[in-house]
Amino acid sequence: MTHDHDLVLRPTDQQTAAALNPPPGRNGGDLVVETLAGLGATTVFGLPGQHALGMFDALRRSSLRYVGLRVENNAGFAADAYGRITGEAAPLLLSTGPGALTSLAALQEAAAASAPVLAISSQIPTAGLGGGRHGYLHELPDQAASFRGVVKSVHTVRTQSQIPSAIAAAWKSALTAPHGPVWVEIPQDVLLAEAALPVVTAMDATPEDVVPRPELTALAAHLLSHAARPAIIAGGGVVRADASGKLKALAEKLQAPVVTTFGGKGAFPWNHPLSLQSWLEDRHTTDFLEDADVLLVVGSGLGELSSNYHTFKPRGRVVQIEADLGKLESNHPAVGIHADARLALQALLETVEERADDTAPGRVREVLSRVSERIASQDLTLEQSLLASVRRALPADSPSFWDMTILAYWAWSAFDAQGPNTMHSAQGAGGLGYGFPAALGAATADPSRPVLAVSGDGGALYSIAELATARQYDLPVTWLIVDDGGYGILREYMTDAFGQATATELTRPDYVALAESFGVPGVRTTPEALEEDLRKALSTPGPSVVVLPAVLRMFAPTHLR
Repeated sequence: MTHDHDLVLRPTDQQTAAALNPPPGRNGGDLVVETLAGLGATTVFGLPGQHALGMFDALRRSSLRYVGLRVENNAGFAADAYGRITGEAAPLLLSTGPGALTSLAALQEAAAASAPVLAISSQIPTAGLGGGRHGYLHELPDQAASFRGVVKSVHTVRTQSQIPSAIAAAWKSALTAPHGPVWVEIPQDVLLAEAALPVVTAMDATPEDVVPRPELTALAAHLLSHAARPAIIAGGGVVRADASGKLKALAEKLQAPVVTTFGGKGAFPWNHPLSLQSWLEDRHTTDFLEDADVLLVVGSGLGELSSNYHTFKPRGRVVQIEADLGKLESNHPAVGIHADARLALQALLETVEERADDTAPGRVREVLSRVSERIASQDLTLEQSLLASVRRALPADSPSFWDMTILAYWAWSAFDAQGPNTMHSAQGAGGLGYGFPAALGAATADPSRPVLAVSGDGGALYSIAELATARQYDLPVTWLIVDDGGYGILREYMTDAFGQATATELTRPDYVALAESFGVPGVRTTPEALEEDLRKALSTPGPSVVVLPAVLRMFAPTHLR
């Protein structure tokens, strides 16, 4: 009997000839880039370093496009955004020690947001591995230990023959739901040594499906079909699974109101009659969700922000669909369904019974009206008008990337993303400096449409060096910098808590002049001119900077009562 795998393993005469006569001049780095190309990668991000030169030398012999940033953390943010936009694993090439460690904050954000980043770092020579103190440049006793608590999986290579399989295993890990960053490290001498192995061709690293258990989806369908007041919280897992269409169909079949988390922006149409939008940091929304007798949570762990700072206390049954096993019932007892959002929503669509409920749209309108009245009572017209100007200026299909800044915190709740996978922020891990380098990664993924980055002046200084990257690769990113002279939200927090702020004021540069010194056009705008200036910048090819001097305020929280 002949089995299929026997046929796969039988090489052709051409393959045999190629294996016996590999091209000369290759090193271990070639095995890295050949494996990446064989897996389907087309673009890599990174920053060279002494131990990693074997990989970077191999790039010139490959078809891979290299986008080099100026700081490893920013390269990680760019890879993160590339992974979010494309759904592909984004290779990130790094050097040992300081280079590797500088990427940690970006990898934490990728982990929190389930962005598929394939980080490949060099290591000290093989002789130095094992925890001894040999005094190699960049030496750490256990470099991988710094990453184990951050990434999904760690893979250490010791010989060239291990490279293709290790990278393929990491690739599969990164793209198996929940997506996330992974870590591969390869010693310097392995990367530099001449490669006698055949050229790496097609690699099989198909991610595994996380399929829901049918008895659980049957129970969930029964609960939802017979609920009096069902509601849905849609998180980032819906966006990553490309399941917004299935979510909409299910919500309409059940007549269930839907609120999206800040990571799930765009998962449900903003102006749909069943849309509660994203007002999760509002007690009116919290009360409404608590009153649901069956609450379906899809692709969210109901963490701090999604639960109005853990003040949310559901009174009904909770059904939670989550691909990250560790998040199942981590905050609330539930019918926990470990599954990819798309597969689980499809199973529910096939089994729920249609509900008739003509009261749901009215109840949604009532909640949104109460939210609107609460915000209107706080004299925050400047903040609302700025957000509206950004929305009008930004093309509907253009992605936006928001740093940790007051305008972004407004956008989490109040910005209409106008579609799934178009609005992203660093709210997963909450680190500064995400917006601009992430936008560069998105523009690399799709340079046919303009991309918007939004930062405060504090966050902007984390990534100002990447203006050189934007100019070098002529990437269509418009960077809106809201300049309030310091860490605005921390200033507000400290003033509220202690009566005055400390360590929040910043001496900052002339951002327009600084942008122009990089060859990037800049303009200083006003709230009244913001829409037109943004529209003009976004419609002009290449990078640009728009600076808005303004001191913004947050709406009052509802979780402190």
